Formats: sequence, structure tokens, C-alpha cells
Amino acid sequence: MSNIAKIDLTTSVIEIKETPPELLKQFLGGRGLGAKLLFDHVGPEVEPLAPENFLIFSSAPLAGTPWPTSARLHVTFKSPASGAYGYANSGGFFVAELRHAGFDAVMITGRASQPVLLKITDGEITIEPAARLWGQTTGYVHEALLGSQPQPSAGRVACIGPAGENLVTLAAIINDHNRAAARGGPGAVMGSKNLKAIHVKASQRPVLSADYRAATKTVVQKLKADPHLDGLRQFGTLVLMDSKNAGGDQPAKNHQLVQVPYINRINAAAFDRYVLEHKGCYACPIKCGRKSEVAGGEYAVKLGGPEYETTNALGPMCDVSDPEAIIYANHLCNEYGLDTISAGVTIAFAMELHEKGLLADSDLSLEWGDAASVVGLLKKMAYRTGVGDVLANGTRRAAELIGQNAGQYAMQVKGLELPRQEPRFAKGFGLGHATSNRGADHLYGMPAIDLAGNWDAARQIFPPEIVPELMNPANEKYKPDMVVYGEHFCAITDALGICKFSTVEEYSLFPADLAPGIAALWAEPVTGQDLLTIGERIVNLERLYNVRQGFSRADDQLPRRFTEERAPLYEFIPDSATGDMQRSAEPFRFGLLENFGAMLDRYYDLRGWSRQGIPQPGTLERLGLAEYVPHLPPETTI
Repeated sequence: MSNIAKIDLTTSVIEIKETPPELLKQFLGGRGLGAKLLFDHVGPEVEPLAPENFLIFSSAPLAGTPWPTSARLHVTFKSPASGAYGYANSGGFFVAELRHAGFDAVMITGRASQPVLLKITDGEITIEPAARLWGQTTGYVHEALLGSQPQPSAGRVACIGPAGENLVTLAAIINDHNRAAARGGPGAVMGSKNLKAIHVKASQRPVLSADYRAATKTVVQKLKADPHLDGLRQFGTLVLMDSKNAGGDQPAKNHQLVQVPYINRINAAAFDRYVLEHKGCYACPIKCGRKSEVAGGEYAVKLGGPEYETTNALGPMCDVSDPEAIIYANHLCNEYGLDTISAGVTIAFAMELHEKGLLADSDLSLEWGDAASVVGLLKKMAYRTGVGDVLANGTRRAAELIGQNAGQYAMQVKGLELPRQEPRFAKGFGLGHATSNRGADHLYGMPAIDLAGNWDAARQIFPPEIVPELMNPANEKYKPDMVVYGEHFCAITDALGICKFSTVEEYSLFPADLAPGIAALWAEPVTGQDLLTIGERIVNLERLYNVRQGFSRADDQLPRRFTEERAPLYEFIPDSATGDMQRSAEPFRFGLLENFGAMLDRYYDLRGWSRQGIPQPGTLERLGLAEYVPHLPPETTI
């Protein structure tokens, strides 16, 4: 038996009810369950930081079991970044503990009169005072609740830092010291409720059938045997640094550039000098995580990481080439509780505004490449001091406050800062950033088959006649097909609580590989196509949430930089004297989204949505969402 808890922090009323089985059959769990609960409980009249908003922590059917990479926590909320649908996703061990405690979801609403924490011990939940923890960093909270040398029996913690307390739009929720449910401002929502932390301890473990264990063993063996995962095993996501730089997918200086000459200083080999050990999340055979240390100097620190997205955001995006400064900035984001992606992009935005004469700071230079400005702005944003008070609102709102056409330098979609892909060369990602229902997001569709040269996966998924054009990264025609499929598959992985590195990153596993696990849990037949239909259902419900907020095609747009400014791509050769890369005299190619409108049209057509991005009644009915048709606006025809 599994449960859903509803906790009202205003009244201190806690309700725990058994999860309806039909709800899990329709939405699986994790992201799907979170989307359903948010739609039903948080309407368009609720402001993101109002007590009436819900913060929903959801686990998933595979979480907390031996299924490989089943460690993903999902947090759903109305986002202060977008003003609409929001979610954040995190790895580590927290979700396994929550699942072992017997909860599919913990729904938190209201606002406590004083700082509190939630204590979940097996199936019981209590609300406890947390004034002693308020104002403290996330590392302090973890140690205060778990001890300096925590044992597994101490449980797991998810908490906010000063950024969440100060309602910073970029605020994350940190679990297991360095895992971040970060995107969209969940930390601000948690802070608005005066909720500092959730501490979960569970003594039970799931009883699993022989069929489930057999299905698990099969996929474990498949992952261990897949050579495509070797790069992640050895270097983590930093394995991407060199290839992305060569291909024009290394955004730099707020996307003014798409490559950097100092890639050798910040690639996987460079960061390998700081690695203490390789680490993995719960039930993970890949172990792409790493623990790093800067042993001395002004940036001395130990932390879990860094990963590619963080390294680019706090490095090339701000033109910082010092790996130790990047590691230290990553540490500060974890301690303050900041989304490293949005924080780095926001700092790059500030640096470009300074370059254009639109922003200055009395304490910091705001010059490109100044690591002291990066470190200083992280603290100013977390504590909302000086210029950090404006930047703490994210690039879209900060641009509105600054004025002077600052918005053209804000690299965001729906209020959420772009993740670390370059849409002019990674064109599938460009479309995916625009259409993602939570705002700019590389993990919503993960359309990387073409960039990875994964012809085997493409031939298994798509009609043979479109594969050659689809696999050409420069060809825009069939990028929508790649995005649509990827969005369905990503929704499945998020709803099942498994990591995308075992699925849509390398296509080590396909939906058909996941189906036997669910079939064993449900004791009924399940196919890969059944799961893809659930994924499509989740995406449509999420889109409908935004439609109910008034969103449409106008919100599925990218910053003009990607459709109007051509990006030059150069060849680089090593300079033996400096160790940097020497750039060719002339670019050999240019990148630009040539016909983004046509890509968007095809995407909508494939989805059965209107050309304004609105799901059609027939589409909702086909997906078992007929009850939501009344939420559609009056004009719903193509």
C-alpha cells in the first residue's frame, strides 16, 4: 500500500490517504502524478508565492527499488519563474527514503506562522519548529539533522538555504548535500511556506516479486554492457565539454559566442585533477557523479560535482576559465540553495548589460571573466542585497525592472533561463527549449539523437524515409519529430523515477525495456507503446495547465539572438606555447535557426494541437483526458 499526504501548514492539519490505483495507472507517479495533483489543486487564481500554492514531492513506482538509476525525486509547484506550471527534478537518495516511508506524494500547502520542518518517520508525519535552522546554509541543516558523520539510519534531508528563505526566484531545494531540485524556483515556494526542511527516515523496504527482480536484472546487465555509457562512467557529464566546444554547442558570454579558446582548462581532463572519488545515486550502475576538492587557496572546498550544465553556466557563459573558481561557485550555489543554471545565466546577463552600459555595481567589476564578480553576485542574489536584489528575480523580471531594452539580453523562455545548449547549432534543443511546458529545458525532450550520431536509435524510432534528414544537425525539417518523441520518453522516465542517462541520453534502454518492470508491479501486460501513451498524456496535461493560465504560441518563443544573429563556428588547433586552442582566421560555418516558425508549426501538427499551441478536444479525448476539455479556450480548431 502507498499513500498521498496532504499537509496544510497554516492549520497544521495532516491527511494521509491511500493512493487510488487508477491514478497510478493513468499517470504512473513522479512527474505524472505531480502534474495531475497540481492541475486539480492549484488554479490560475493562485499566485506562486501565495499560501494556496502547493509544493508536491512525488516518488514513483520504480523509486526505492533495485531498478537501475531509480533515484529521481520530482517536485511540482506553480512556478514563480514562469507564473505557471513548474517542476524540478533531483537525484541522490532522498526519494528512495520517501518511497520506503510509503509515500507516492507529499502535498504541502499553506504557510506556517514560524519556520518549521516536516519529520516523516515511516508512515507518520509531524510538523516541528525550525527557528534554529532559519538563516542557515544547506550544509549546516544537513549536519544539524543528520550529524557530521551520518549513517543511513539517520535518514535523508531536503532543505532550502538563504536564497529560498529570501524568496529568490532562482532558489533550489537541496537534498543529500549536493543534489538540487532547482529549476523554476521551488526553493522560493518552499521558503514562502516557512518550510526549512523535510527529514525522512524509513525502516521498511519493498517486497518485490520474482518477475520484477528478473526484469531488473535484465536491464542492469544491459546497462553494464553498453559502451556508450563509458564516458559518463569515467568523466560524468563533463565528457561533453570538448565535443560541444568543437561543434558550436558551448555557449559563452551570454550566447554571444558558441565556443571558447580555453576549453583545455575546463574540460573533463582539467577537472579530473580535483576528483577524489566517483559516486552514484541510489541503485545506479553508471555512477557518473564525482566528489571533488580544491585543496588550497582562496577557492579551497570539497563538493559533489561539478557537472556540465553547472560548469558552462558558471564558466564559459560568464567567460570564466578558472576551474577552481567554477568549483567554488558551484559550492556556494549548493550552500545558498541556488539553481546553478539560472544563477550563471543571470550573472552572464548582468555582465552583458554592464558591457552595454546598462548596469553597474559599486563593489564588483561585472567584467567578463571576473570570478570575483561571479562569487560576489551569488551572495548578493541569495541575500537580496544591492544589485542582487534585482537579479534575484531572474532575467525576465530583472530586465523589466532595469528597462532600457534589457530584455533582449535575457536568455529565457517563459521566465526560465536557458540550459546550456546553443540553439543555433543544437536545433532540436532550440525547439525543445521553446516548447517545454516548464520553460527552457534540455531535459524535457532531450533531443540529442542527431548530435550524438545515434543512427541505431533513430532507425528504431522514426520512419526510414525521414532518418537521413533528421540526423543532419543543420537540417530543421524533422527536428519536431525528434522533440515530440523525446518529450514522451522523458515524461515516462520522470514519471517512473529513473535517470535519463540510462534512457534518452544514450538510448541504452527504450520504453520496451522499461515495460516489463511496470508489468511485474501491476501484474498485467504493459508495452512500450502503453508507456509512450502515458508520456503523451502527461505532456498534454502540463500544456493544458499553461493554457488555462493564458499561455499560447506567443510563449513558445526563443530570444531573438537565436533567430536573428548568426553564430560563427571556428576550427581550433592546440597552441603548444599557451596550452589554449588557436582559432582559425575565418569561420567555416555559421549557425542560425532559419525557419523557427515552420518547426513550431510541424511540432503542433504532430501533437494534434492548434497552430496556437492549444490541445484539440479530440487529442485530449484520445488520451483519456476528456474531463479536461471544458478547460480549453473557446477557439480550439486548427
